[in-house]
Amino acid sequence: MKVVILAGGLGTRLSEETAVIPKPMVEIGGRPMVWHIMKHYSHYGFNEFFLALGYKSHDFKRYFLEQIYADGSLTLALKERRIEPHDTHAEDWTVHLMETGLNTITGGRLKRLAGSLRDGTFMMTYGDGVSNVNLGELLKFHRAHGKLATVTAVRPPARFGGLEFDGDRVARFSEKPQTGEGWINGGFFVLEPKVLDYIDGDATHWEKEPLERLAAEGQLMAYRHEEFWQCMDTLRDKRLLESLWEKGEPPWKVWR
Repeated sequence: MKVVILAGGLGTRLSEETAVIPKPMVEIGGRPMVWHIMKHYSHYGFNEFFLALGYKSHDFKRYFLEQIYADGSLTLALKERRIEPHDTHAEDWTVHLMETGLNTITGGRLKRLAGSLRDGTFMMTYGDGVSNVNLGELLKFHRAHGKLATVTAVRPPARFGGLEFDGDRVARFSEKPQTGEGWINGGFFVLEPKVLDYIDGDATHWEKEPLERLAAEGQLMAYRHEEFWQCMDTLRDKRLLESLWEKGEPPWKVWR
């Protein structure tokens, strides 16, 4: 099954990093965020990826080209301009690095890939969020309800401690409760090709007209994920993910 990763945005809220590289290429534990997402999908047997690129797309191309030769030994036939790798480890992935425009919006990026996505159910997510959602169960849920679209609904960790009052007295304090906020769009979609018809063009926000219309027509279902999910919108988020990785068992690392 094909997996689309939206990876072309400017990432302005993480400008400390994205002035240099695109947000999905920001490293966590020495690997780009997009690699962590792809490892998650690959763990469940989904190995064909379409990266919808825009901002600094050359950084993605350079990374994946270098990965072919990064590990192991090489023989270079300089005159013939031939490179022969030896004993290298490479992921069993097919990666389509697709130019979708510098200023294209999320829905438009998906629409630009329509020619590659018309042949069956596909998955889609954003290039800046990780989770431990069971993708096999997500797909099973999607196939069972028979609608056009499934979104993974998550409850983000609250950014501040929660207060409950008894008059002016603080009756209860909870530090950054995971369920302190409502359900939100966590990405990790499963979609039928017909959803592409809900997108007008480059200026369409996937999260606005297409999802609103799908919901109004009863074609959008939510897979509720109660466990770990974390986006990387800010430098604070990046530091949180780094600290979780450094502890040795990051919650999103479902692969071994």
